[in-house]
Amino acid sequence: MNAHQQPTGSAYFITPETAKAENHTLSVLVSNEPGVLARVIGLFSGRGYNIESLTVSETEHEAHLSRITIVTRGTPAVLEQIKAQLERIVPVHRVVDLTVRAQSLGQERPIEREVALIKVVGSGEHRAETLRLADAFQAKVVDATVEHFILEITGKSSKIDQFVAILKPLGLIEICRTGIAAMNRGPQGM
Repeated sequence: MNAHQQPTGSAYFITPETAKAENHTLSVLVSNEPGVLARVIGLFSGRGYNIESLTVSETEHEAHLSRITIVTRGTPAVLEQIKAQLERIVPVHRVVDLTVRAQSLGQERPIEREVALIKVVGSGEHRAETLRLADAFQAKVVDATVEHFILEITGKSSKIDQFVAILKPLGLIEICRTGIAAMNRGPQGM
């Protein structure tokens, strides 16, 4: 008997998981038809996997194909299991772990961006400070009245998190984020 395996009440030996969990970005090309997103989400929820971020949009109108970008967390074994299970869903055409592909190309991560709309209410000095911060973070004012601003910011999730944290004491009241869109560098497609 392996020293790492200890008998349990089960017919199977349970090996403690020693690998470290990490975030990976998966790109899933699917047929654009009703129920596909529900099946993909059902796979995650049915097995207790968490989705950190999810975006989906039709990318090839004539071919009726959509691209789902999922950021999830797990050990390498769990991530491989997720990928294999996604590939078995019938309307799924292709699954690519963009994080693994980026690392194979000598890069740390794929290109990842997110868009956020942020509503800030304020007047006087808070209003002026909000505009200075928006300029520093390259956020655009997309709506403004004498009482509030709605700002649009695009960038890495960490940049948006930082911007949100700075705006909280200045009157931030609402945030809407798109989730991560991702792509690998280089001439090769998905």
